[in-house]
Amino acid sequence: MSYHEEQESLENLKAWWAKWGNSTTWIVLAVLVVAAGWNGWNFWQRRQAAEAAVLYDQVQQAVAAGDKTLISRVSSDMEDKFGGTAYAQMTALAAAKSLYMSGDSAGAKTQLQWVIDHAKDAEYKQIAKLRLSLILLDEKAYDAGLKVLADEPLDAFKGVVADRRGDLLAAQGKRDDARTAYKLALDSLPQSDSSARQLIQFKLDALGG
Repeated sequence: MSYHEEQESLENLKAWWAKWGNSTTWIVLAVLVVAAGWNGWNFWQRRQAAEAAVLYDQVQQAVAAGDKTLISRVSSDMEDKFGGTAYAQMTALAAAKSLYMSGDSAGAKTQLQWVIDHAKDAEYKQIAKLRLSLILLDEKAYDAGLKVLADEPLDAFKGVVADRRGDLLAAQGKRDDARTAYKLALDSLPQSDSSARQLIQFKLDALGG
């Protein structure tokens, strides 16, 4: 490149910078700020997940030991500090099962309701609804159980939800409604799920088909 060509290029660069330099600087700064924020967010999420994993391990140990006090305390800590993580949802479900098995149905219902109200994953919500409706069925709170299952279920859960609705309706003496629910359950469950289908068919036959 000749001297004159170099000078011309330099002048063009100066002119471009005079016109766009400040905008470019701000764009670069904005990109850097966004990148720093993204990296910071990723770091925070990783740290949250790591700390939640430690608490989840404590819950598992408490469940294995049958320590209701520790289960309740650690579950509360998990929900307060890491409620947005999958560990919180799994903790509440594990705690609910352990509390129910130990006779604390009120504590179990509280944990399941927390999952229904706060879980980010629809699958966890659906599992919690099914388990809560089972407790309510056992308590003969049939209307409350049906209310828990009132929303349209996920496709993968249509069969089991219809089956549970059938149980609640049958317990209320609503035989026709129960039969309708059981038939929907049979229509929704895959043919490969033979054991569940046989049980539902048995209940349907008991109601006169």
